[in-house]
Amino acid sequence: MRNKLLLALLLGLCSLASQANNNDFAEPVNVSSDNFDGSVKEKKLVYLGNVLVTQGSLKIKAERLEVDSSKGQGKEVFIASGTPASYSQVLDGDKPIEAMANEIRYDVATRVLTLTGNAEINQSGSVVKSAKIQYDLAQQKLNAEGGKDTQRVSTVFIPEKN
Repeated sequence: MRNKLLLALLLGLCSLASQANNNDFAEPVNVSSDNFDGSVKEKKLVYLGNVLVTQGSLKIKAERLEVDSSKGQGKEVFIASGTPASYSQVLDGDKPIEAMANEIRYDVATRVLTLTGNAEINQSGSVVKSAKIQYDLAQQKLNAEGGKDTQRVSTVFIPEKN
């Protein structure tokens, strides 16, 4: 029964996410912060303080952001950290999705978001919490893993209102 409920939530999250504003991924990725330090030679950048990453309606807020662009343009990896770092995106039909974690990793090439450490994703009132959540934005696939000790995957379902 528990597996069927988890599957129902994941399908619900995925069906809403499948309506994600695909135009977001055609937009440039913009980064702003209080401070910046980088190595052009190594193609690694570090942004500190009030970091904001935007790509269309996709937003990542963090205290610190590392950008690895060593694999080339369009293949950057963004690693945001904070207490917590946050992600949000507006889906078609004005359905927002929000997430937070101690670390958020966004791979531009694969469009995969990995939330690690006190990870939480919220959509339409339904919430998934766990040690690690991986969310494939392009394929609309969600995978949550419990952590060591007692941290387990926790899901809250909100029924539709008539």
